[in-house]
Amino acid sequence: MIWKQYVRKYYDRFLSLRGEPRTIAMGMAIGVFVGVTPTIPLHTVLIVLVGITFRQNISAGYLGSWLISNPLTIPFFYVAEYRLGKYLLGNHAPLTVITDYSLFHLLQYGWGVAAPLLAGGIVIAPFFAVPAYFITRRLLIAVRNKKTP
Repeated sequence: MIWKQYVRKYYDRFLSLRGEPRTIAMGMAIGVFVGVTPTIPLHTVLIVLVGITFRQNISAGYLGSWLISNPLTIPFFYVAEYRLGKYLLGNHAPLTVITDYSLFHLLQYGWGVAAPLLAGGIVIAPFFAVPAYFITRRLLIAVRNKKTP
């Protein structure tokens, strides 16, 4: 029941977004990209900066970040990003157990953890952000065409 309410609330917020489908979809993609990266305390700041810089829908960015970055998904993303980052950077040290996923806590582990997380996050994020753009754009156009007589 709670899951259904969450989906409905998210869908209603999505439908209330104003603007061109392209800018809303780009905002969503920006939010998803940032949400996948291990920059938790900076998500809002990054979304606003990128949204303003490229003149995209910042509200859609917030929604995208909230959709992808939540307590259920973050551990999976971080483990995948860390492992991929370690592989890409040629780091073969044993895995570090992470219990707190905030950027500031991760930086306390040092660059040995932060660098692989960031590298892996930047590589993985487009695999979620690009489809988010196309899905959002297509869904928004379909819903708006359905409402227009």
